[in-house]
Amino acid sequence: MTIERTKTTPLDAATAADASRGVLAAPIESIAGVTALRARAFHGLEIRSVGDLLEHFPFRVEAEQGEDSIAAHITALEEKPDAEKSTHLAIRATVVASRSTFGKLPRIEATLDDGSGTARLVFFNMPWMKGKLHPGRQGIAEGKAKLERGYLELVNPKWTEFVTGAAPTARAERLRAVYPSTEALPSRVIEQTVTRVLEAACAAKPEFLPQEFLIERGLVGIKRAYRSMHVPEDEGAFAAARTRLAYDELLTLQLAVALKRRMRHAQGAPALPLSSAIQGEIFARFPYSFTDDQNTAFQEIAADLALTRPMNRLLQGDVGAGKTAVALASMLVAVSNRHQAAMMAPTELLAEQHFASISRLLAGTNVRVGLLTGSLPAAERALVRDLVDAGTMDIVVGTHALLTGDVKFHALAIAVVDEQHRFGVAQRAELRGKAPLGQTPHMLVMTATPIPRTLSLSVYGDLDVSTIRHLPKDRAPIHTRVLSAVRSDEAYKYARERIERGDQAFIVVPAVEESELGLKDVTSHLAALESGPLHGTRLAAMHGRLKREEREAIMDRFRAGEIDAIVATVVIEVGVDVPNATIMVIEHADRFGLAQLHQLRGRIGRGSKGGLCVLIADPTSDDGRARIEAIRSTTDGFRVSELDLQIRGPGELFGAKQSGLPPFKVADLFKDLGLFERARRDANEWIARSPALSETHEQLLKAKVLGTYGDALGLGDVG
Repeated sequence: MTIERTKTTPLDAATAADASRGVLAAPIESIAGVTALRARAFHGLEIRSVGDLLEHFPFRVEAEQGEDSIAAHITALEEKPDAEKSTHLAIRATVVASRSTFGKLPRIEATLDDGSGTARLVFFNMPWMKGKLHPGRQGIAEGKAKLERGYLELVNPKWTEFVTGAAPTARAERLRAVYPSTEALPSRVIEQTVTRVLEAACAAKPEFLPQEFLIERGLVGIKRAYRSMHVPEDEGAFAAARTRLAYDELLTLQLAVALKRRMRHAQGAPALPLSSAIQGEIFARFPYSFTDDQNTAFQEIAADLALTRPMNRLLQGDVGAGKTAVALASMLVAVSNRHQAAMMAPTELLAEQHFASISRLLAGTNVRVGLLTGSLPAAERALVRDLVDAGTMDIVVGTHALLTGDVKFHALAIAVVDEQHRFGVAQRAELRGKAPLGQTPHMLVMTATPIPRTLSLSVYGDLDVSTIRHLPKDRAPIHTRVLSAVRSDEAYKYARERIERGDQAFIVVPAVEESELGLKDVTSHLAALESGPLHGTRLAAMHGRLKREEREAIMDRFRAGEIDAIVATVVIEVGVDVPNATIMVIEHADRFGLAQLHQLRGRIGRGSKGGLCVLIADPTSDDGRARIEAIRSTTDGFRVSELDLQIRGPGELFGAKQSGLPPFKVADLFKDLGLFERARRDANEWIARSPALSETHEQLLKAKVLGTYGDALGLGDVG
């Protein structure tokens, strides 16, 4: 049935919410014309209710021409100068003749008559149109037309047929909404369905922002915004509607972030002061001096650690910039204050590498370091767990195994999360919850995928940001070269030459074992290299299916120079630091993400020799070609990040899986930068005035914030 429009009057928050739920919660099947089959098509677009339909916004609007007679269009074109004898138009007429010719380029022709004149439609390479243009059929032809010997000709126009005797009312010129759609559910069908319920649905949308607030910011009301988004009077109305809805999304997120920050500041954390003497002892453990950027980042972290409110800081920096050293120095601040530190990594190999490097740096001290991963033998795991619980294990490095219920810390004061984009919000919260009752640990999250400021403020808006932009000065440059698969022998010939001069290499393939996809795999490719271009060199395989002891043994031998080249999967993407490795060959490079390629390339050139990364790729898609060109063109991780965002967009990079936050439906963090800054200022000012959104007139706004981000950001305690 068609949903009736209901009259609305100013309502209190509870009544407004009830009214909204009643209309907007109605199933999509309740709308006139939505059959069970069509409902399934709507479900495929995640549209199950009237409210879902209202939130399914058009991604653009386009001008739809008003109808006129063929004769009127001919007259108008005849009056135009020769250079302008074409126009976009719409005519309603009957097919009086049609014919088709087939060859290299199939051609369908049809003659239309509307009583005032005739027009010819021509379709190239569209053979299916033949069955739609039988004489006697009626419809509307829309497209670009020109005068051809006194009659109208339209090439490849849009043809919309209607049943004879049931022709729609002649349409006027208008803006038409264009929706994300499917073959089973075209945009026009979505548009028709929206118009049947639009007035009732808009009336049910309660306004959650004060009128004076909207006036001050030049924003239209919520009902008008939804109405103009779907049926805009003009482009200005559509733009105003989009601005209001984008602002709502940005304000909602920024309010959630501001609430999260307020909650964090209200929590207690152990103060970890740092004296100059202790700082000197910490820096003495490193066989190199920190760069200026590393020093700045460490001082920012140390200032946070000295406070009794928990630090929540993002440490970002390019591959090889020295983030792990800064993190270790920060953990040692906790140890010097008789507290514990934890570092969580996304893979066992990375955790093992961190454990090994930290253990080497702290050799000879009384700082006790432990490793906790899922593959540890039960007895070894139990020992580490007991030492952590007793407080005699100072630093523990691990994977998700740190989050299991049987792992309890005696005095956890700082938690470090490496490659934080691999963990969800809930997992970071679990690690934070490992501190003793009544305490919240300081949190440091690290990423080698630098994040533009706007994204860091939105996705990680409750974090302070420290950046290590420059690499150590002794690093030689890394060069990148792209070769097609037919020239891959050139890469291995060069790799062999470098190996014979004493260098080492990584060779990366996308699969562990042979698959039907025809991709290079570790097992087969290792055998091919051993019997072919790298015959006589010392090769080894590395992948995630190896046992921990095997991985550690291989990496130890590789570091010692006993292995010339490792054939690996992306398991070596992060955490592997072998200064003598100068060559990397990446097979099927177009199959990897841009950030992943940059991480892989960062495994070489970590000494003073520099390096060469060879990408073996024959990309077949535009995105694949764009990724290869991007990684070839720069070694700057910040520039790589920007290019990755341009190619994939923020919705892909920072969607629900990575950040725990749903993507925006309307707002664009790049196009709406000014609007974003406005929403951020407004949110901070709002929470400063009303820290828990507890005023009566704020209840709808609060419900929107908690309903959207409550679970993702852990806002359950907002009062």
